[in-house]
Amino acid sequence: MRKRRFDVLVVGAGPAGRGVSILLQQYLGIRNFSVVDRYGVGASFARWPKEMRLITPSFPGNGFGAFDLNSIAVGTSPAHSLQCEHPSGVEYAAYLRAVAEHFELPVETGVEVFGVEPDAGDSLLHIHTSLGPRTTRFVVWAAGEFQSPRTSSFPGAESCTHVGQVGSWKDVAKDQALVIGGAESGIDAAVNLARLGASVRVLDPHFTLEDEASDPSVVLSPYTRRRLVAAQRRGSIELIETPQVVEVRTSHERYEILGADGSRFRTGTPPILANGFETSARLLQPHFAWRDDGCPVLSADDESTVVPGLFLAGPGVRHDHHVFCFIYKFRQRFAVVARAIGSRLGIDVEPLEALRAEGMFLDDLSCCGSECVC
Repeated sequence: MRKRRFDVLVVGAGPAGRGVSILLQQYLGIRNFSVVDRYGVGASFARWPKEMRLITPSFPGNGFGAFDLNSIAVGTSPAHSLQCEHPSGVEYAAYLRAVAEHFELPVETGVEVFGVEPDAGDSLLHIHTSLGPRTTRFVVWAAGEFQSPRTSSFPGAESCTHVGQVGSWKDVAKDQALVIGGAESGIDAAVNLARLGASVRVLDPHFTLEDEASDPSVVLSPYTRRRLVAAQRRGSIELIETPQVVEVRTSHERYEILGADGSRFRTGTPPILANGFETSARLLQPHFAWRDDGCPVLSADDESTVVPGLFLAGPGVRHDHHVFCFIYKFRQRFAVVARAIGSRLGIDVEPLEALRAEGMFLDDLSCCGSECVC
């Protein structure tokens, strides 16, 4: 019979859920924990558009002390195991499955989490799932974001095709395309559509191509920028700086996009919507305080300030203007969460200190920071 009471329950079997679980198991020796996921290990990555790639490059540098930017655990390297520099979503999902199997992590798939109910009387958290109730002392919410595309940002947005709903750009490629949003996902869509022969217009209130910042949470990554410049030289992508889109109107299979300044753009194909994703923490909205930017307020240990014992891991983590929306960023917070949980369980957390040298333990937020537009 399966255990229904745990010390820790991790929700999400993507890179954040896997990464935190490995620290709990390998560094702190915690065994009474479970990882649950609605679909499977790395399922969100497997649903990426076929042509999409990780923008951060992987390189097998573990042997000489350089940690692969896309790795979630010391001693592993997507570049080495996959033999590629910019993995596709399917390839990265394969890496995550290999990591889960190697560390023999207790993963349960096909488990949908409906809610978390705190019990102030005994400091436990009761989890309502499709396989029945679970009780735990701590929850690490690591459900990711890709499964929650922003499809209702303005009237008519539902008539657009969100990048998170595309299986392959070959399925939507036409002679012409219009993309709403000029950050990473929007430019990636434009580049891939242009490669398939489309003439592409991209609408965005501000393009940050000439910004001197080096943080890809603020400006385009070198990988994406290089591909964009090549497409512009061929004349296949036009960047149009326009105020925020406020509505999309449809009539007789024609689409009219309205800007806040009254500008209008027309296209004969559904616009591509690249306005990002909602944090999955929204599913637990009453259990977090919320910032003005729509991200949850977190303690210094990435814990909810409303419900003790509820932690957040992954791209939705924010502290002031510090953004952790890429793997090499949010993995630096895994040890922060693990340390907080281990300390409260009375476990020696000193083994986690070794991770500082590996770039997996950032608890001093004074050394980084930027505002995210990814």
